Amino acid sequence: MNGNYYIFPQSYQFSISRGQIDFAYQISTLVFCLPQPRNRSIPMTQDLLIIVALIAASAFFAIAEISLAASRPLRLRQMADDGDARAARVLKMQEQPGHYFTVVQVGLNAVAILGGIVGEGALSPHLEVLFGLWLSPARAQTVAFLLSFFTITSLFILLADLFPKRLAMTDPERLAVRVVQPMGLCILALHPLVWLYSRSADALFRLLGLPMRRDDRVTSDDVLAMMEAGARAGVLPEREQQVIANVFELDTRTVGSAMSQRDRISFFLRDESDAVIRLRIAAEPFSTYPVCEGDIDHVVGYVDAKDLFQRILNNHPISLADDSLVRKVLIVPDRLTLSEVLEQFRQVHEDFAVIVNEYSLVVGVVTLNDVMSTVMGDLVSPLDEEQIVQRDANSWLIDGITPIDDVLHALGLDELPHAEEYETLAGFLMVMLRRVPRRTDSVVWDGYKFEVLDVDSYRIDQVMVSRLSTESTESAESAEAAKAPAS
Repeated sequence: MNGNYYIFPQSYQFSISRGQIDFAYQISTLVFCLPQPRNRSIPMTQDLLIIVALIAASAFFAIAEISLAASRPLRLRQMADDGDARAARVLKMQEQPGHYFTVVQVGLNAVAILGGIVGEGALSPHLEVLFGLWLSPARAQTVAFLLSFFTITSLFILLADLFPKRLAMTDPERLAVRVVQPMGLCILALHPLVWLYSRSADALFRLLGLPMRRDDRVTSDDVLAMMEAGARAGVLPEREQQVIANVFELDTRTVGSAMSQRDRISFFLRDESDAVIRLRIAAEPFSTYPVCEGDIDHVVGYVDAKDLFQRILNNHPISLADDSLVRKVLIVPDRLTLSEVLEQFRQVHEDFAVIVNEYSLVVGVVTLNDVMSTVMGDLVSPLDEEQIVQRDANSWLIDGITPIDDVLHALGLDELPHAEEYETLAGFLMVMLRRVPRRTDSVVWDGYKFEVLDVDSYRIDQVMVSRLSTESTESAESAEAAKAPAS
């Protein structure tokens, strides 16, 4: 033997005429003539078993880390309520995860260091011997090291990191309850290290002024995101998802978005005759009528259509001077949100209110049905005239008094400019044009063209909204810019 190689004597190099025996002898001679690896105290098989054990340990800590972080508290509470004590323990870990994640990081880093040491020693010598058949010793050593490094790193990335973490993301709660008990034992076994590192991390958090606990409060945005995900997955019907979204909008939408505008209010004057009242009921049938003294801005109460019909059916004369017929009306400011209006309805046990502005002028009326129609959307009141009519995939015919929130939802827009200055589509056009719009006036914004089709006594009746292509948008914006100085 010379160095790491075996040299056979010349007398060993003979040939047998039998083909199979000659072939087998050549193969065995090649094997015995291969360079032999350097002497190592640990066999290769044992090294591979250690690597497998380290990969399994790293995968366990990766699953433990991701499953705790990704577990949904609501789902864990449901499991705990069903009698799973492990779920309650996971919830407790989520509230104070410091010790838990300290053990995870200690384990992952220790496994990574050991994997590098054992992995290089397990493969490099054998690969170096193999490449030494064709390469110089220095180059063979370099290639063997690089290939060994790539192989061990790939195994750890795939089997100890990517696979277990993706597995933990797909079903975090089920895996979290399975690893919480072993992790508890690890925390107990490594308590001195856990205490040291946890206290050091806490000191860094306090030094930087960062929160040390996760905020698990469920917000309306969280609920809406969950409902939207359920709708996309097909679990929740799209219309029901929209109803839930509308409920949360009650806190942000003002009463002006649901009320009947001033010019659409049908009201009675208190001194009107029986004949006039009967004719108005037949011409403008509503459930409730405001009763005014002199003009609409001096509301003294309201009358319910059911009381009027009862008198008509009994052939009794109708006189609004009768205080028993006129009810006390709820007056609310136009700055209230729909949720605040609902609360006032609940407090006074009424379902009708008159809306006034800061100058005490009547701007509209609202009923409980109006508010609920805002919540339910197109699930109710199918006979009412629609304010938004989609003509085709890229155009809509919209009433000028349509609340801007409904316009945004129909068009799929997040916001329009100067949103705090208006509440309706007509207001948007006035703000953008800086004057009272006329027929054929248009505004281009964010790929949409808003064109006024009909104006009645300065009131915008109909607006055509069209989605423009990129080229059309650029040309339309250029045309708007050219017209701006002339306006």
